[in-house]
Amino acid sequence: MERHIAINDFDYPLPDERIAKFPLAERSASKLLVYRGGEISERRFADIGDVLPAGQLIVFNNTKVIRARIIMHKPSGARIEVFCLEPHAPADYERAFAVTGTCEWSCIVGNRKKWKEGYVEINFDYEGAAVWLRAWIVEERGRECTVRFEWSAPMTFGQLLEHLGRIPIPPYLNRDSEEIDYTRYQTVYSKFEGSVAAPTAGLHFTPELLESLRGRGFDFAEVTLHVGAGTFLPVKDEDAAQHPMHTEHFEIRRDTVRQLLAKWGAVTAVGTTSVRTLESLAALAWRIHTTGSPDAGRVIGQWELYDIPTDYTGRTALGELLGWMEREGEERLKAATQIMITPLGYTFRIVRNIITNFHQPKSTLLLLVSAYVGDDWRRIYDYALGHDFRFLSYGDSSLLMRD
Repeated sequence: MERHIAINDFDYPLPDERIAKFPLAERSASKLLVYRGGEISERRFADIGDVLPAGQLIVFNNTKVIRARIIMHKPSGARIEVFCLEPHAPADYERAFAVTGTCEWSCIVGNRKKWKEGYVEINFDYEGAAVWLRAWIVEERGRECTVRFEWSAPMTFGQLLEHLGRIPIPPYLNRDSEEIDYTRYQTVYSKFEGSVAAPTAGLHFTPELLESLRGRGFDFAEVTLHVGAGTFLPVKDEDAAQHPMHTEHFEIRRDTVRQLLAKWGAVTAVGTTSVRTLESLAALAWRIHTTGSPDAGRVIGQWELYDIPTDYTGRTALGELLGWMEREGEERLKAATQIMITPLGYTFRIVRNIITNFHQPKSTLLLLVSAYVGDDWRRIYDYALGHDFRFLSYGDSSLLMRD
């Protein structure tokens, strides 16, 4: 089936002054645009419990942003930035952060032309001893490289990043990371390290707001999707259907699938990363339905969900996935997804409502919003631009409800 999406139809004027360069002093003080069945109104994010339908299961992405940018130098003195994207050897995130001595990562290298051979390094003190971190390029793959790290410090790679790395704030902020970013470019419920970009819809939640929502009868669930740098890649093709979606790794627990099934029809996803994780479950379930296995080692393809019959409901999918996990004794399921949610007739099977920030023009994230609200995305963004909403990662929020 041929697919075509004119990306210029998803453009809008975004003046630089409307991009929030820093977070507000209080997370939940941000503005909240409420879209409900075509009607648009405005609240404070702290009031989200007043407008969310009662009894919702709110699903958060509990990934944690790592200090993925490491500034290193060649022995000659040339400055090289190594941006760690995802682990290569070992490839599993948990093992990659726990390893000592050596590991390999897929990276983007800044000032690559100055690093043609040899190693780059950092010399530093740790617990009173002189130690070092060195890196070599093992393989080049387009804009990415496989980089081997070796270090003499008695630290895990996770500890090393925490000690030497810098938080990778979005490139469109056009500034270096500052002290405030180390806490505020992180959700208060982040747990599992692996992202190089924050799931920013969750940045508005505070411990007090979460406690208030729980007290009002809302249920919570968590998924883990490690956000990759590909989330910032612009759509360069005039036909967005030709844009190659990046791969992101996710994990879901059996108890979470059970919660989703019990609350099917009342699931609110916090952020596009939660949306992509939840909707990807239908692809795993359809594989079980057709082959008897989720084949979780095979990446969920960009258009795989479009080939599933529309009468295959989210409730059926969750039931099949839960049944398989129970039969196989699987407490958690790891997979990877490249799904691209677009207005080309996409069927939302799991997600009922979406909490999300305001996205860049001509981006895959804006296509996802359009897939959910249709052409009303223009009314939503016109309203936000006309009512002083702040845009992008540190900006204000929206609650999108079709009903």
